[in-house]
Amino acid sequence: MSIKAALHHVTHYRYDRPISLGPQVIRLRPAPHARTKVPAYALTVTPANHFLNWQQDPSGNWLARLVFPEKTDELKIEVDLTADMAVINPFDFFVEDYAQTRPFAYHADLAEELAPYLMPVDADCPEMEALLARLPAEPSTVQFLVALNGLIARETTYEVRMEPGVQTPAETLRLKSGSCRDSAWLLVQVLRRIGLAARFVSGYLIQLVPDTTAVDGPIGASADFTDLHAWAEVYLPGAGWVGMDATSGLLTGEGHIPLAATPHYHSAAPISGAMEPAETTFDFGMSITRVAETPRITKPFSEEVWASMDALGERVDADLAAQDVRLTMGGEPTFVSVDDFESPEWNIAAVGPTKRGLADQLIRRLRDRFGPGGLLHYGQGKWYPGESLPRWAFALYWRKDGKPIWRNPDLIAPEAAPGEAGTATIAQAKAFADALARRLGLSDYVFPAFEDGELWEKKIAELPVNVTPADAKSGSVEFDARIKRVYARGLGEAAGYVLPLASLPTGKDGDAERVWISEKWDFRRGAAFLVPGDSPLGFRLPLSSLPYVPPEHYPYYQPQDPLEPRGPLSDDPMA
Repeated sequence: MSIKAALHHVTHYRYDRPISLGPQVIRLRPAPHARTKVPAYALTVTPANHFLNWQQDPSGNWLARLVFPEKTDELKIEVDLTADMAVINPFDFFVEDYAQTRPFAYHADLAEELAPYLMPVDADCPEMEALLARLPAEPSTVQFLVALNGLIARETTYEVRMEPGVQTPAETLRLKSGSCRDSAWLLVQVLRRIGLAARFVSGYLIQLVPDTTAVDGPIGASADFTDLHAWAEVYLPGAGWVGMDATSGLLTGEGHIPLAATPHYHSAAPISGAMEPAETTFDFGMSITRVAETPRITKPFSEEVWASMDALGERVDADLAAQDVRLTMGGEPTFVSVDDFESPEWNIAAVGPTKRGLADQLIRRLRDRFGPGGLLHYGQGKWYPGESLPRWAFALYWRKDGKPIWRNPDLIAPEAAPGEAGTATIAQAKAFADALARRLGLSDYVFPAFEDGELWEKKIAELPVNVTPADAKSGSVEFDARIKRVYARGLGEAAGYVLPLASLPTGKDGDAERVWISEKWDFRRGAAFLVPGDSPLGFRLPLSSLPYVPPEHYPYYQPQDPLEPRGPLSDDPMA
């Protein structure tokens, strides 16, 4: 999420008479190495009768060379640009291994290219020697630069200085104050004195009011602000040029937009050129305006926008109701544990040790809140491409007239991890199947289902000779858990019990009464051996092994059309 800010910069010279202007060089276009995106830029020059040529200096900075064929009584330069103020991490870089700690020496070929940025200027003075003696002893290159930047910021108090030129390092250290260009030039000289390539940078500084007050560190601007600024850049092998703002003591970020980066500040002046002698009146102005803001965590929609959105929603609802458009909503509610929200199951993993248990608690609380007397259904959910297992789904159904569907919530067992109290056993599964079959008059049709012993013996044969099913070490967590569970139960023990059921209508109208029917299932191998997997038993039945039925005799199930009119629901929840 970012903020688009429009910067307007005006520099206006007025002369007491028409004069001739020599070629003027303007360095007010964002440099090619600027990290902040500038989607729009415009340079407007008065007088309109002029020639403009864009050039690049030896350092790669953009130069606008202006030639004025006629005399003029004013020179007005206007810059308009739009900056995409997306957050930039100033430490988002890597440093070559040999430069991780200091002191280090640039490789010979690199040092030759950096020669103009390694040459100290106006640096020999007692004040500089005293400062060098107090430099941080931090061996880490990056940490040292952070500490050095902070030291310069503390040593020089910032002041607005309208006098032209840049103070020498000695003057800045002696006065313990200076403008941004003075502290930047001091930092450049210190870096060069200790063998680090550095350059002087002039540019725009944009500071926007933060959405929230910082808990620690700099508070930030109290109002949106922009101005011409200066800072230093140091060259780190692997990272390239890294910006250091000695005024704030911070590394440069999205608010620093470089215009010119040069070995000497003489080559970074925003405007330079010759003119006839004349009385000159100088005017200067800068402003910053937010032209686009995307909602973000720290600053969501304003109250006015929320009200407008809510009003629009009310109008849409009214139109839908007037035109009898009926909508429904699907999807799964997303929830995160408040006690352990950093665990993988709440971030990247589809399942985990506590998710099902908490989902069970949530669905029951939703039932109590929205659908008392509702029916809870726990089953298999969606199976997304690329995932080895299908999801699970907890559903809640209730009647909107408030009449109950399920009267005794205690009959729906809570979720429990395997082996915990409350986990259903094979004996309980058989007892339930037998009781249901007796109730429906189908006691002869319950049969057990087993894990496929032949298949699992082949899986065991593929494992290393020095492992066991209890600790297969196959490299797959899912497979290891599956084979451990199968062999812990025993291949000869039933994995569950099956009761085939179908409901058929009776009577002429087909809806008055229904009857439950079943059938005996015969398998080629004599018993029902399940397809391997982790899904519930009903999804792993070997249905392909059932006797073949011709398509014309296959008992296809045709669900009722959901748009077909239905009669009123029965008041008997068991009907």
